[in-house]
This record gives sequence, C-alpha cells and structure tokens, in this order.
Amino acid sequence: MKKLLFLWLMLGAAMASYTQTVTVVDEQSGAPLELVTITSETPRVMVFTNHRGQADLVAFTTSTKIVIRSLGYRSLTTSFELLQENQFIVRLKPTMVQFDAVVVSASKWSQSVAQLPTRVASISPKEVALLNPQTAADLLGATGEVFIQKSQQGGGSPMIRGFASNRLVYAVDGVRMNTAIFRGGNLQNVISLDAFAIEGTEVLFGPGSVIYGSDAIGGVMSFRTLSPQLSLNDEPIVSGNAVMRHSSANNELTNHVHINVGWRKWASVTSFTHSQFGDLRMGRHGPDEYLKRHYLMRVDSVDRIVENPDPLVQNPTGYSQFNVMQKLRFKPNDHLDVQYGFHYSETSEFARYDRLIEFRPDGNPRSAVWNYGPQIWMMNNLSMHYAKANALFDEVNLRLAQQFFEESRIDRNFSGGQRFRLRNQLEEVNAYSANLDFHKVAAKHVLNYGVELVLNQVTSTATATDIRDGSPIPVADRYPLSEWGSAGAYLTYQYLASDQFSVHTGVRYNGFSLASDFTRHLDFFPFDFTEAQLNNQSVTGSLGVVFSPDPSWKVSANGATGFRAPNVDDIGKIFDFGVNEVVLPNPQLQAEYAYNAELSVVKVVKETVKIEVTGFYTYLDNALVRRPFAVNGQDSILFDGELSQVFAVQNAAFGTVYGFNAGIEVDLPGGFGLSARYNYQRGDEELDTGELSRSRHAAPAFGSAGVSFKRNKLRMQVYAMFSAEVSHENLNFEERLKTFIYAADENGLPYSPSWCILNFKMLHQLNPNWSVSGGVENITDQRYRPYSAGLVAPGRNVVVSLKTVF
Repeated sequence: MKKLLFLWLMLGAAMASYTQTVTVVDEQSGAPLELVTITSETPRVMVFTNHRGQADLVAFTTSTKIVIRSLGYRSLTTSFELLQENQFIVRLKPTMVQFDAVVVSASKWSQSVAQLPTRVASISPKEVALLNPQTAADLLGATGEVFIQKSQQGGGSPMIRGFASNRLVYAVDGVRMNTAIFRGGNLQNVISLDAFAIEGTEVLFGPGSVIYGSDAIGGVMSFRTLSPQLSLNDEPIVSGNAVMRHSSANNELTNHVHINVGWRKWASVTSFTHSQFGDLRMGRHGPDEYLKRHYLMRVDSVDRIVENPDPLVQNPTGYSQFNVMQKLRFKPNDHLDVQYGFHYSETSEFARYDRLIEFRPDGNPRSAVWNYGPQIWMMNNLSMHYAKANALFDEVNLRLAQQFFEESRIDRNFSGGQRFRLRNQLEEVNAYSANLDFHKVAAKHVLNYGVELVLNQVTSTATATDIRDGSPIPVADRYPLSEWGSAGAYLTYQYLASDQFSVHTGVRYNGFSLASDFTRHLDFFPFDFTEAQLNNQSVTGSLGVVFSPDPSWKVSANGATGFRAPNVDDIGKIFDFGVNEVVLPNPQLQAEYAYNAELSVVKVVKETVKIEVTGFYTYLDNALVRRPFAVNGQDSILFDGELSQVFAVQNAAFGTVYGFNAGIEVDLPGGFGLSARYNYQRGDEELDTGELSRSRHAAPAFGSAGVSFKRNKLRMQVYAMFSAEVSHENLNFEERLKTFIYAADENGLPYSPSWCILNFKMLHQLNPNWSVSGGVENITDQRYRPYSAGLVAPGRNVVVSLKTVF
C-alpha cells in the first residue's frame, strides 16, 4: 500500500509541475486533504482542493504570499516560487491549535478569524466524520458551544447566548432560512438540513443584523453544502461516497450517497440520504420522573392509557426522513462562476412527545393525539460569483432563491368536549429572496456592501373531523392569510491600520412590512379589526477593534445592535399554549432591539496551547413577549369550547443576558491533544408584574472536555459533555408550570438536575477507499433530560458507520 501511495504522489507531482496543480496531503498519513483553503491577497484569489487534495494555481502565478489553511492543520504561508521548487506538493501538519481559520459567515466573504472582532466557531467535515452526528441539530450540539433543546425526536432547537428560535438566523449557502412563521417557541427547522451534505458549518455569536437583517440577535448559524467540483484537466472526474450508519439507542438506520461528476467548465453533484429512527431509549440511571410508564392507545373506539412494558422506551418518538440535493456548476472562465442548487427534505409524521406526557389537574392526559405532520423544505438557489477588479468592486455575488416550507399540527384531546375532534392545522410558506453583495479592497481599506430583498407569502388552513362519523367540524386557522416583506442595504468598512491593529464598522438600513387578512377568523373570535398593516424600518450598526501585539495574541472588542421585525407568528397566531390559555393576534407591534458588547482575548503559547475567553452583555429592548391581553374589553373567551384566558405577543418587556465562553486546546506529543469548552450565561426578563424572571432560553452552564489521539489513519476521542443544574428558584416562571418535563427537588418542586455523560468516538481509515467509524455515547447510561427539553436524552448508544469513497 505504501508503494502505491508513493507512486501516486510521484505521479501527482509530475502532473502538478506540468499543470501548475498543487496537491495538499496530511504530513503523517500522506492522505489527500479535501476542502483546503488556498488564498492570496495580491491578487485576491481563493480556491479549495478537491477530493484528491488538488487545486489549480494558474491564478496564483504572481503571488508572493500564499496562505494554505485547513481546520485541524497548521497553516502554511508560502509563495508560488517555493511551491514550484517543491514540485507543488504541500504537506500539512496536524494540530489542535489554530489561530487563523478562514470563515465567511461574518461578512459573507472569506476572512481569517484572527482579523475578526466577533467570535466565530467552525466545524470541519473531519470533525463531523469523527463525531458522527445523527442530524444537523446534533452536529451543532456536538461543538460544546450550542445548547440543543428537543421536544420530540424529530427536532432540535439551538440556544445561543440566551436566545433561540426566531432570535437566531439560519443561513444555507448564503440564503436565510428564517420565515415569517418562525415562532418564539422551539423550532425544528434545522433538522431539514442533511448533515451528510454539509461541507462546512460556522456559528457567529452575537448580533449579526448588519449583514443578515432581522432575527440575528443571538447569533447566526451558517451552513455550506457540497459544491460541485470541476476537473483540473481535460479528463472528466467522477467521485463521491456512500455511508451506512446504525445507532442502537433508537435503532437508527441511515443510508447516504453522493456523486460528483466534473469537467473543465461544468460539474454536478447529486446527494441522497434516508434515515429511519425508532422509538428512543433513555438511560437506566437517573430521575424516576422521566420514565415513560404509560402510553395512549385507541381500543374499541375508546382512548385508553396502556402500561408501557419497558418504561425506558419513549413511545411514540420514531420517525423517518429523506433528503435530496442536486447542484449544477458552470465556470466558463476565471471570472465567472455560476451555481444552481436544488434541496428537498421531508419527514414522516411524528409525535410531539412533550405534549403526550402532559396531564390535566384531573389526572387525565391532555392529548390523545398530538403529532407534527410531515415537515417539508424545498429550496431553489441560483448564485453567480464574478471576480474582476474595477473601481466599484473586486468581487460580486448575486443569489436568487425560492423556498417552500410546509408544516402541520394534528391534535385531539383525551377528554372533554373536544375528544372526538381531530384537528389538522396546515401552514405553507413561499419565501423569495435576492441578495447582491460586493467586496472591494484598496490598500488598507476593505469595503463590503450590498442589498437584500425578502418576500414571504403565508397560507394557513385548519380543518377538523369528528372521528365517530368523519363529519367536518369548523375550526379557526392558526394564522391569517399574510405577506411579510423586508428590504435592506448595508455597508461595512475595515481599516487595516497595521498587522497589529484594525478597526471594523458597519451599518444597515432595513425596512419591513406585513399585511394580514383576518376575515376567515371573524366567525370564531370577536375581533374589532379585519386586517393588519405594518410598515416600519430599522437602523443597526456595529463597531469593533482587533489588537494583536504579536502573532500569538489577539485582543478584540465589539459593540453591535441587532433587531427582530414582528412577523406573522407574532401578529397573527392563534393557538392554545396551556390549559385554558389562548394566544390571540395583536396587530400593534414594533421591532425589538438588542444592544450587545463583548470583549475577547486569545493567546497561543509556543504553537501548542491555545487559550481563549470571551465575555458578553446583551440588552434586549422593546422585547416581544407573551402577556395577558383583552379582546373588546374581555380577558377571557370561549376557545375550543372552553373558557380560556387571553394572551397576545406584545412589546412589553426588556431582557438582559450576560456571560462568558472559555476554551483551551493543547497539542501534546505523540498525536495526543486536550480540549475543553465552558459556556456560562445568565438571562433575566421582565414580567408583566415588573418582577424579573430567569430567561427561558438562557441555558444553564454547559460545555465539554476531552482527550484526542491521531496517528496515521486512526483518530480517537474520549470526551465528556455536561450541564449544570437549574434550581426551582432559578427556573423561568413559565417553565415552572411544566412539571411534566422536570424532575422534583426535595420539596417536590420542579427543577432541572445537572448531568454529565462520557463518550468515545473512533475513525479508522482502512485504505484509501474504505473507512469505519463509530463509538459509544453516554457510556455510563445516564438518564438525563437537557434543560427545557421534553424528550429524555438517549441512554447508552452504540454507533457504527461504514463509508466508502470513490
């Protein structure tokens, strides 16, 4: 095998010297490295290596400074002449300590983390391959920096710096995934992304509204999916991989395959993934309150509570999902690069587990049926990148996207007057967006500017039937027929005063509008309005500095504002969120604003130890929160046949979040490494009484710590993940009412216990074409429920994955 690898390298070197193609390999194993970033500032060029570790350097022939970077490897600075002397072979040395990874989420253009005043975390494909997450939500959680909440197995709602849901932005290939019905409660949309089709993930912490507009208050999660690879010569290339994965805790079976076909100017990549998840099994050691002792069945036309033969199995939680992606790429010359992407994701119907374990005061379950219908996401995305310097720009990106979202809720009460009514609330959103972004470098000055247009069309239809005879029952829609629009323009400026000091600033103007028609609701509710119109605007900005007294230090400070414009879910939603409590529309809303300050210090010691600490403080003003409301002077109305207290979303509070993030990475001899990450945040929000309550989405202190080993074709990692306790007195006031998802303290009051689990992961490259990975999660079989989650986490879980590359 070593002889074959030597011959392959020699052949690659001979071809490289002729074609000016560089080959980047791992220094230890000699294996080619894919998606290595190769950049030059003069001329400004960036390319990525393909699956063979190769990239075309024709555009770099005049470069005197070329930087070669890859997550998990020591960066290399060289020149075209030096590369030519080394026959265009580059060997990168593995390292845990990296200071200058390239990211794009902060400005939409490639940029070194060392130059940023804000914190950005990157997740490389190599990390994903080792950690082997089931879903994109689990991928984020595996970083140890994003807290994930799950109300059911078909879900995963990230929490970042005390914010979640519609106060975070999801971006896929530069297109915002947020829609006008993103709610303040927990969201499942991130699972629509295929973890096997993602080639890069970045998390931008703190407000990002200057670049991303509305909702970017707590942070931005940016996902980059597989890009079609072109051939570097006249011979077409065919590459891809296939993966089979199994995990024991939910009897998961996942199959994935993607194929890339590339020519000089054209390329295509096709990806398909199917996953089947059974009911999730919890651990053996933990609070008895979490056990699933019963489940519901309909027997002889009667809803019955049936004893669960295995209380460790959370029944029902199983579901299935498939993802399809097709991308085409056309690069007619060195200046223009055009890509079209099609994404489609669909889940089966799945139960909302937390609603099925909720009981009424009379001892009966609240719901006999509570399912999410199939969750569908489709995106068509056309992007054009043009790079040719002129007076206005060096590079320009145009992105045109159309997305379709479908979600539904299917519910029926266990008892009472609605126990025979099966309701289906169907929501559909067509989302259109256009982004035009420019980049210009002039000596020490860097300008980024652009415009964005977004339009969401929301359709909501509710139907119901009597399960006894199938007859229809009139019910109210969840949302009014609505259109939500946004138009924004931004400008950012960087002044690179020296290698030691730089200033970063930016501003964005954003207008937004909403039009809702409530006509269909007038038969059900005594509204004194038939439509709602909202037209408003927002101005946000940022100012930051970076100081590096020497290459081993980085000290940065940043101040930024963020905003969230009211959407259809805020203004028009009608739903029952608790027993005898109903949320009704409120057309009198304004945007909420966040004001954030942060300070970060990073120190690298002798290229073997990296220590970083970031502290932050965020003030949320004019916050959109749920508060008691009145309709025509009435604080209660009949809803679903029951007298219910009226609530509505209102600009009625303020909130604060502060905390810090700390991390250490140590590169040890012999291929060993140490890493740890700790996150602390405290959030407080104002109640309608004027009191302060802990913020619902401020997670308890959490993090991870582990030991890794890498030698040639073997990678291993043993790591712990942990979360602190949330006592009853520190529990959010609304969360205290959800006794069914929390353990009981010594006084019988709900609280969230601390937990710590131990995991082991391994990946072995059997040969250039085959690898096996797997491990054991939650080795000690702990029974734990992450804070605010309805679902108990998996118990001991054995994971095995087989991958072939061709």
